[in-house]
Amino acid sequence: MAGLRREPTARQVRLGVELRRLRDAAGLTGREAATSLGVSSTQINQIESGLSGVSEQRLRRLAANYSCTDEELISALVAMAANRAKGWWEEYRGVLPTPFLDLAELEHHATSLREAQFLYIPGLLQTEEYTQAVFAYRVPKLPEEELELRVRHRMQRKVILDGTPYEALIHEAALRIMVGDRAASRAQLARVLEISEAEHVTVRVIPFALEGFAGAASAMMHAGGAVPQLDTVVRDAPNGAAYIDTEAQLGTLRTLFRKLEAASLNPDKSRDLINCVAKEL
Repeated sequence: MAGLRREPTARQVRLGVELRRLRDAAGLTGREAATSLGVSSTQINQIESGLSGVSEQRLRRLAANYSCTDEELISALVAMAANRAKGWWEEYRGVLPTPFLDLAELEHHATSLREAQFLYIPGLLQTEEYTQAVFAYRVPKLPEEELELRVRHRMQRKVILDGTPYEALIHEAALRIMVGDRAASRAQLARVLEISEAEHVTVRVIPFALEGFAGAASAMMHAGGAVPQLDTVVRDAPNGAAYIDTEAQLGTLRTLFRKLEAASLNPDKSRDLINCVAKEL
């Protein structure tokens, strides 16, 4: 076993969680899993908590011992375990809160991204001026250096829009709230329109005129995994982002996304509405 990680990433923790789920489904204790692998129960605990990595050989042995026959899932877990490359976000480790890095890593590995926002333009669509205004409003006020780092990090996250399928569901309220000044707000809407023209990007607006809409508390991002079992939904929580990945919760939130999509305008009508809002500014 390699040295223990001091601070496993959300992706490393997720791998351990999935291995624990397979063990639980097999009805085995950590001690029984350790015995079948020829290691200590402490090592199994470290793998399942993300504190230690696991080789492909050991992972496949664990899957076999857990009677898992889902080869697509096993291969996806092997890929998660094998990918130890450090992404661009690692330059921010130690200078920005860990959730910023975890979100960038999640987006990097996602096969698709869907986002629903009601009061803010989604981060991946924000201009630098809009992001600056968002972070500058924070209480207590951020030190200038950290403010600049947060803005730069959010701008770098946009690299994912170069090819990953992305869908944004934005309430009209987010289009009309002037987070910055009037000129910055117009520039922000122009940016949303520009990005929406990309073939792999879909922007849909939920209009104020819609009757019977009570889903405005449902801001979230859905990141598609290599297989559906590895999907993740990120939602804001009082103490930071909450990563949701249980089968039951994912099923509920997929249904919620479908309801939000059904409530939104089609892409063409959405662009028309965004243009109308921009002209009113």
